[in-house]
Amino acid sequence: MKRIPILAIVALLAFSCKESPKEVAKSDTADMAEATNDVVPENEWTALSIDHWQAFKGGEVPKFWKVEDDAIVFHPPTAEEREKPDGGRASFNIVTKKEYTNFVLSLEWKMSEKGNSGIMWGVSEDDKFGEPYQTGLEIQLLDNDKHPDAKNGPTRQAGALYDLVPPPSDVTKPVGEWNTAIITINHETNEGTSVLNGVEVAKFPVNGEALQTLLKGSKFENWDGFGLYKTGKIALQDHGDVVSFRNIKIKEL
Repeated sequence: MKRIPILAIVALLAFSCKESPKEVAKSDTADMAEATNDVVPENEWTALSIDHWQAFKGGEVPKFWKVEDDAIVFHPPTAEEREKPDGGRASFNIVTKKEYTNFVLSLEWKMSEKGNSGIMWGVSEDDKFGEPYQTGLEIQLLDNDKHPDAKNGPTRQAGALYDLVPPPSDVTKPVGEWNTAIITINHETNEGTSVLNGVEVAKFPVNGEALQTLLKGSKFENWDGFGLYKTGKIALQDHGDVVSFRNIKIKEL
């Protein structure tokens, strides 16, 4: 086989680098990852547009959730629109189409006056559960000033792990302004956090004995299935009030 002079090889490599530095950089990165036995982590942010959501238990997003100025806004139905054929009352919660286990969820929310809502995770759509709150732990969203639930103690106020872990202080913005929430759930470290407007307002276990200890004495203590699903849907709650969400994104851990 004819040997190519070393100088010719060097010149060829230099020319290639000059012509396509981006491709070479990608190749080098891949080679380095392979050499260190690293797998490229699937931890990029995914924007959760309206197309990533569905009705609880399946079906299209209910018509009461609308896209307005790049936000997903819930407009509560009338009493007549909630009536079910069997005489019951319908709820219109929405959940992600995909299930999640370990993640960071970032979003902005805006509450109406006297409004109430929540963000839940670990939600099961098993037939035996009629509402997301029956299985999913919840970060409370609330008008702390005027909604009566705020008077039931700090564990019912915005940013709290609902009915379980209170925020140390009220860092919500006035009604009509956007709040930023970052919720981190990590079952590997058994740790969850709620950050509201840049302040960590709740820290809590997310599974096992530590969570069961936290549930003791709360209304959830004897709820079958509550907090038991490490993998499940994320839900935005219909609590009967106008609430808006925007810039929703998630990063799996």
